[in-house]
Amino acid sequence: MLIRNVQQTDLTSLLKIENIAFTPAEAATKEAFINRIRTISDTFIIIEENGVVVGYVNGPVISAPFITDDLFETTNPNPPKSGHQSILGIAVHPNYQGKGIASLLLKELEKIATKNERLSITLTCHKELIPFYEKNGYENQGIADSQHAGVEWFNMNKPLK
Repeated sequence: MLIRNVQQTDLTSLLKIENIAFTPAEAATKEAFINRIRTISDTFIIIEENGVVVGYVNGPVISAPFITDDLFETTNPNPPKSGHQSILGIAVHPNYQGKGIASLLLKELEKIATKNERLSITLTCHKELIPFYEKNGYENQGIADSQHAGVEWFNMNKPLK
């Protein structure tokens, strides 16, 4: 498996995985992916096997410790140091799930965040995914204020030292 930063040529594969992993209301749009690829390629990580994209993680660095819904629409460039590394999306193609790929992606993003002196990694998830993130060192901070896709989200945070 190869872990690398996103490239514009990954767009079609990313959209395919995104639309399998998330409901239409939750999924990032093509325009959002194009913007993230252009703006935060340093924190948009791809994992591929034999030249095929099988998973990804992405998110901008933000000043607040929790994700706000506006991040799903607008992406700003990452500052060189400090801030909180957010995760707006992480997904693995169903044919490759259960092999530890999502955990590998989290670890890779954590390496980047640590190198750039980020304070924490923050994300929101569905209730059933809380144990997965806790297994990867994240702490449940309770129900998020997010109204994204009209579902209940939980704030998860991993402090970095």
